[in-house]
Amino acid sequence: MTKIYREFSPDDSGPAVKLKARTVIDDRYKWELSDIYSTQDKWEEEFNFLKSSIEKYKEYQGKVTESAATLKDCLLFDDSVGIKLGRLFLFAMLSRDLNLADTKNQGVYQRTVVLASQLETAAAFIKPEILAAPEDLIWKYCDDDSDLKVYTQLFKNLMRSKEHTLSSDKEQILAQVSPALSTPGDAFGLLTNADFEFPQVEDENGNLIEVSHGRFTAALYSHDRDYRERIYKAYYKPFIQFKNTISSLFDGNIKASVFNAQVRNYSSSREAALFPNNIPLSVYDTLVETVEQNLKPLNRWCSLKKKLLGVDSFHPYDIYVSLFPSVKKNFSYDESIELLYNALSPLGDEYINDLRRAFENRWIDVFESKGKRSGAYSSGTTFGIHPYVLMNWNDQINDLFTLAHEMGHNMHSYYTGEHQPYPYANYAIFNAEVTSTLNEALLSNYLISQAKSKDEKLSLIERKITDTVATFYRQVLFASYEQKVHEKAERGEALTPDVLSELYGSLHMKFWGEDMTMDEEETYTWARVPHFYYNFYVYQYATSFAASKVLVEKFSKNGDESVNAYLDFLKSGSSDYPINLLTKAGVDMTTPGPIVSVAKNLDTLLDQLEDLI
Repeated sequence: MTKIYREFSPDDSGPAVKLKARTVIDDRYKWELSDIYSTQDKWEEEFNFLKSSIEKYKEYQGKVTESAATLKDCLLFDDSVGIKLGRLFLFAMLSRDLNLADTKNQGVYQRTVVLASQLETAAAFIKPEILAAPEDLIWKYCDDDSDLKVYTQLFKNLMRSKEHTLSSDKEQILAQVSPALSTPGDAFGLLTNADFEFPQVEDENGNLIEVSHGRFTAALYSHDRDYRERIYKAYYKPFIQFKNTISSLFDGNIKASVFNAQVRNYSSSREAALFPNNIPLSVYDTLVETVEQNLKPLNRWCSLKKKLLGVDSFHPYDIYVSLFPSVKKNFSYDESIELLYNALSPLGDEYINDLRRAFENRWIDVFESKGKRSGAYSSGTTFGIHPYVLMNWNDQINDLFTLAHEMGHNMHSYYTGEHQPYPYANYAIFNAEVTSTLNEALLSNYLISQAKSKDEKLSLIERKITDTVATFYRQVLFASYEQKVHEKAERGEALTPDVLSELYGSLHMKFWGEDMTMDEEETYTWARVPHFYYNFYVYQYATSFAASKVLVEKFSKNGDESVNAYLDFLKSGSSDYPINLLTKAGVDMTTPGPIVSVAKNLDTLLDQLEDLI
């Protein structure tokens, strides 16, 4: 039997259990980065080639639209640069994230950022020159040269953004300052992943352990309430200690968003974030407003869980613990792979076979190690290279669901790269989170159907409730918060730690209701959420959760017809606007219907839970 790396190993020594060194982890649980470049020298060769390509852009400057042939040559050259740069970035990012304390890999990543900025600056004239040409001329070129037809959607989207595109010289300036504008987010990541020194606490068994991002998340599911409280309060200590630094980074990131929006003539940073994918502001507004009108199911859950836990006060560190400790399970990584094959089988043989390819060829980096980036992600589409997934496995059911989530992204990226030409070999985040939450929904349904006892079924229904809370309600809370802090910044208000904490605390209580007890630590949640640096990202978790619920229901009703429409959706990349692609798959997210259905479904789940109890 293959030995599986585990975080808490019996041969650990010393006063505290330390995170394992990466060298002791079996290679089959680590990324195979040679799929990108066989050696670091190969990366350097590609880097130098791209650096030498900067000058070639000058050959097209001022001439982009002088003929169909020149336009095609320019776009094909720019695509070739983009493909190579994507590979450089992928290798540099993955190498860096394996150990954020490794200054050599940090340097490689920063060199890539600088090169990307230089290339972006060199290419900044292309879009303005296309927009400066008569629109009829561009469409004539497409008629004259069939190779240009592949750029039809790109041209449509570009022409839609004409009022927000600046002159060539101004676009070059913006390209040059883009690395500086990303500094707050980069600094936040380094501070919280590499520089933070978390306290040590006693675990459930009295062992002294070093707090980490992964251990904090795992501990929230512990049935030892004192341990949950200990690690909860310990985890927040460095965030509170560095609240002034983090609030400055947070404010700097928002100022960068506001600057970009104002320079490009958007009415707000929120409009600037939603416009490129043609997402109406009304979709965001409808989400937040509809959820805030449907908070009763969440309040009901808070009240019920407080009662069933038998506690006098219900705290944020009580939200995720199961009410059914008798069915607590550990999930090894290898066992979880087999579970996913079964749970996702409704998506068909093609999907499962490609999923198997990912697991058997080291596309996933599994276990937490010292300095490794916290959390989980899928790397997205890198044209010509399969996507990668980062995990920090702790044998919890949450890890199983996170793996399902990230493999949803992974397969979306893989299919997009396989079926779309480079200009559309990516997809909007608005659609990305549909694929991840759909996998989680299928996994949840499968586990409930396989429950061996009443208590296990209760536990899994509770898990589905918790998933609705975490992926839907919590993300809408974040979305509402993000909108409000950006609006404060746009009005010129100061975003001090006190202002940020007071606003977050008030929203937390609004969502959870009077049965929630507010801890001071929870008001600093704004200081630890990396997604707040992604510029109006989180709302898409909630819209996607609602959309995936509709799609799973359609699989049950319509069978292969709906499944095939969904697989087509996975392969469509950015060949159309995300709202349109989702509509083709069977969901209209411009209406409040899918959002209301989530709230109603939560009430139904609560009814099922109470009936079983």
